Amino acid sequence: MMLNVEYLGVSYGGKAILRGVEFSLRAGQWLMVVGPNGAGKSTLIGAVSQGAPYTGRVLIDGKDARRMRPRDLAKRVGVLAQQHSVGYGFTAEEVVRMGRYAYSGGWPRASSAEDTAKTLDALEQAGLAAFRRQSVQTLSGGELQRVFLAQVWAQDPAILLLDEPSNHLDLLYQQQTFDRVQTWLRQPNRAVLSVVHDLSLALAYGTDALLLDCGKAVARGPVRDVLTRDALSRVYNMDVHGWMRRMLSQWD
Repeated sequence: MMLNVEYLGVSYGGKAILRGVEFSLRAGQWLMVVGPNGAGKSTLIGAVSQGAPYTGRVLIDGKDARRMRPRDLAKRVGVLAQQHSVGYGFTAEEVVRMGRYAYSGGWPRASSAEDTAKTLDALEQAGLAAFRRQSVQTLSGGELQRVFLAQVWAQDPAILLLDEPSNHLDLLYQQQTFDRVQTWLRQPNRAVLSVVHDLSLALAYGTDALLLDCGKAVARGPVRDVLTRDALSRVYNMDVHGWMRRMLSQWD
């Protein structure tokens, strides 16, 4: 297993946000974390990436993530947050190049040929080649989201943790982003865990799913075994299947 999460718990101010969540992630899997607002989805990303205190264990390639050096963790796990705030005038290329920090002997330093190749390739993958020399302060929310996705790709991790990767993206870039992540995943020894609200995207791209409600795992397994009509109705308190079909019928 590339990632094992064992009895994960997170509490803030005495309130339990996650309670005893367990799952694993193997090479080639794309695990979609779904559930209503307040289910603990983004908190899960924060805990697994060591950005939030937790109880239980997170194992990366069998190693306790708490004991890993940040540089070593960054070589294995890349994280795309849901929101980004920039107060600097760096270019898109400069921000993406920061993803190479884990491979440096210190900062600042001269970029290697590999750093440049990984950076330019990541910009190309994210459809940002034309923006490489543009200040990130001039970019739209969707363009900025793609810059930080490119930064994660430049980092060259084995595991991607994506918190709403389609946030701020229009329909074309949603499709392109998910297609590109899917292509990235086809390479050996890679896995993806992503939080999504759009259940159609979860079904279209996920191999597996983890359904959360009130901080607990309601179901986990192959995506179509988890996102059943009954399970979704219980968690969302509505007929999700009926609603989705009603929305799609408008396009006939």
